[in-house]
Amino acid sequence: MSALEHEIEETRERLASTIDQLLYRANPKTIVSREVSSVKAHFVDPLSGQPRTDNILKTVGGIVGVIVLFAVVRKISN
Repeated sequence: MSALEHEIEETRERLASTIDQLLYRANPKTIVSREVSSVKAHFVDPLSGQPRTDNILKTVGGIVGVIVLFAVVRKISN
């Protein structure tokens, strides 16, 4: 096998590996799993498993703030 043929074969193998990786990353189940892990990591410390109360309180505060804002706007518009 010539050097050129060997280089072509290596390139073909690298491309096949890259395509396999892209297919895996683009799989909807993989995307959902990655996003779920990301959300969990935001609210639960991955090392200790303890809830991150600061992030939980920020999120709850934001939700309550939006609800209050909607209530105030609704009351003003009536």
